Amino acid sequence: MHAITISEPGGPEALVWAEVPDPQPGEGEVLVEVAASAVNRADIMQRQGFYDPPPGASVHPGLECSGRVAALGPGVSGWAVGDEVCALLAGGGYAEKVVVPAGQLLPVPQGVDLKRAAALPEVVCTVWSNVFMVAHLRPGETLLVHGGSSGIGTMAIQLAKAVGAKVAVTAGTKEKLERCAELGADVLINYREQDFVAEIKDATGGAGADVILDNMGAKYLDRNVRALAVNGRLAIIGMQGGRKGELDIGTLLAKRAAVSATSLRARPLEEKAAIVAAVKEHVWPLFAGGHVRPVVDREMPMSEAAEGHRVVEESGHIGKVLLVTT
Repeated sequence: MHAITISEPGGPEALVWAEVPDPQPGEGEVLVEVAASAVNRADIMQRQGFYDPPPGASVHPGLECSGRVAALGPGVSGWAVGDEVCALLAGGGYAEKVVVPAGQLLPVPQGVDLKRAAALPEVVCTVWSNVFMVAHLRPGETLLVHGGSSGIGTMAIQLAKAVGAKVAVTAGTKEKLERCAELGADVLINYREQDFVAEIKDATGGAGADVILDNMGAKYLDRNVRALAVNGRLAIIGMQGGRKGELDIGTLLAKRAAVSATSLRARPLEEKAAIVAAVKEHVWPLFAGGHVRPVVDREMPMSEAAEGHRVVEESGHIGKVLLVTT
């Protein structure tokens, strides 16, 4: 088969479409013939040499995919060859075939075509696990999403609105904010021109956000805590703004607030399977009802993954960039 390889860390040109050995499913695993994968920030970090795959995972990038079941490993039940699926991966999605633990497979949701289903597993699992399983967003509360026009952001807007929450977003252009509004965002904040702390306070009558989903890390840490409501919850999922920041414990104590930080890729298989099962139960019906949809900026051949990385690195997209095998 062919896959995207990284001979040494570097720029997008380090991604090379090359012939590699076919993977073989082991105990409890399924072989998927890939229709599409999607570009995530973690893939870019891996290409740059900053985010190695966890032990035992494929060395090829790609944290999600869609496709058809090609073979079942020993001990797998509930799936059949030919089933249309999408999958949460620890790596290997940028390839014509990939091996997936059976607990990380999902059926393609009703109303979504096979290729576009590749835009779902990583973002839905990330949003559901952080915003709902960890931060416990409830109806009537306010969620602030940084990077509202990203893959994560566009999904967070839709899921929060589906459960009856109010949604505020930050983005860097008028066009991106308009797209967020189309998805249901109530409060639009241009982070280049506005202070998101002041804007979220104004939008909530001085209360602040009940939950903040943050991809920036250190750069926003102090302001995020100031933007929280009493009993607020800050969920950190990225470090685009750095690793180390100062935290005013006094402010945190006064607000009785909580800060959580999670990653998905290196979690134990049983934890990933639990998240996937929760997503299937709670989120997949929303696709059938038309309440949620994948947001895809563009599709391009997987062999041109380098260009996909350039688009995402330049933030020249809204939603997800897909890499398709055919």
